[in-house]
Amino acid sequence: MTIKRFHFIAFICLVFLTFTCQSQVLRKRTTMLMGGRFDISIVDKDSLSAEKNIDTIIGEISRIENLISDWKPTSQISQVNQNAGIQAVKVDKEVFELTKRALHFSEITNGAFDISFAAMDKIWKFDGSMTEMPSPEAIKKSVEKVGYKNIILDNVNSTIFLKLKGMKIGFGALGEGYATNRCKEMMLAKGIQSGIINATGDMSVWGTQTNGKPWIIGITNPFHPDSILATIPLKQGAVTTSGSYEKFVIFNGKRYSHIINPATGYPSTGLCSVTVFGPNAEIANGFSTSAMVLGKKEAIKLLNQYPDYSFIMITDSGKTLFSKNFPKQLLKKYK
Repeated sequence: MTIKRFHFIAFICLVFLTFTCQSQVLRKRTTMLMGGRFDISIVDKDSLSAEKNIDTIIGEISRIENLISDWKPTSQISQVNQNAGIQAVKVDKEVFELTKRALHFSEITNGAFDISFAAMDKIWKFDGSMTEMPSPEAIKKSVEKVGYKNIILDNVNSTIFLKLKGMKIGFGALGEGYATNRCKEMMLAKGIQSGIINATGDMSVWGTQTNGKPWIIGITNPFHPDSILATIPLKQGAVTTSGSYEKFVIFNGKRYSHIINPATGYPSTGLCSVTVFGPNAEIANGFSTSAMVLGKKEAIKLLNQYPDYSFIMITDSGKTLFSKNFPKQLLKKYK
């Protein structure tokens, strides 16, 4: 083979490789699952493959929903709730382990995070109809069935038992975080190197856009929810946000969030938004939800113990707080 011929073949190979790398497509789909909105974006070799992989993701989220949804009467979690105070219920190992991890969050946050919040009486209204605060007696009564220490797990038999009649457990956004994380891992196992699964602001992110640049993640301005406060590039990890900027009430000049402290029955105050970045969406969601309940001082104390996770907190007064390990140099702020 002549040198010229070798160079020609090498050139053809280079063109082929360049074409292959640039031929990837981005496909997006929005759907309602687990009681909320999911925005799914996949970068794949062609449109047909991308759409099939989105179908796979939707199928997996639906499977998880049918296991852990507390509003679907046939789910395993609903069966646990229906047998509260009666008997333990055997569940799949997947459901058991998710419950076990949720209880760990309850322990490290001293109950600021509690999956038995599902039994809380809905005495707080955030639809504009409240004209005064509930009485202390009503607030105390609203959480009498809440308490993670009354959730009994049997590791040997994979059972869950709720000790009190009327108790309920529910995963809420933690379940969404688990679903997005699991779907990301499924896609990576299939060789899909890039995508975003966004569950109402809680998202798992991996890879890059079709142009090779990182995904750009927007952070909502809690005082103007229709606008972006800042953006940050991200290639790998999870982002979750908990906030009171869409649902809250104000009494005597004090802002009360729709995020209720499950231990006291009172709404969280002090923080209007917490965004957590880290490797796992389920864990990040547990942190962002807990932080809202704990308040600035205790939330920072908790999160500083987990250096794989960073945060942005915005107080009710508009002050922005960053964790020491947050890459502020990558943040692009907007007015």
